[in-house]
Amino acid sequence: MLEKKSKRIKRHRRVRAKIKGDSKKPRLCVFRSSNHVYAQLIDDNKGKTIIAVNDLDLGKKAKEKKISIARQVGILLGEKAKEKKIGTVVFDRGGYKYHGRIKALAEGAREAGLKF
Repeated sequence: MLEKKSKRIKRHRRVRAKIKGDSKKPRLCVFRSSNHVYAQLIDDNKGKTIIAVNDLDLGKKAKEKKISIARQVGILLGEKAKEKKIGTVVFDRGGYKYHGRIKALAEGAREAGLKF
């Protein structure tokens, strides 16, 4: 388990060396735990989180699939970004493979109008 986590962190650092977000085009950072999914829009120049959303904000229903919850988180993030007049972002998948909950969150954000 520890080796798996350290490999993900290594991949994340490699990706983060190339990705930067600013106030006009923030970084959409995703974290996935075994039970929850979290997403943030971050301005790396100022070191500030602009918007933070997770599945606990949704008040999820019992027996709902994790993938559908992740899609709802992406939609919620996209709606909050539109309120702050943010249209484009840089996607940071956090060292995770682009499939499952990460892909669903990204597709939900795109549905809500974010471009990346």
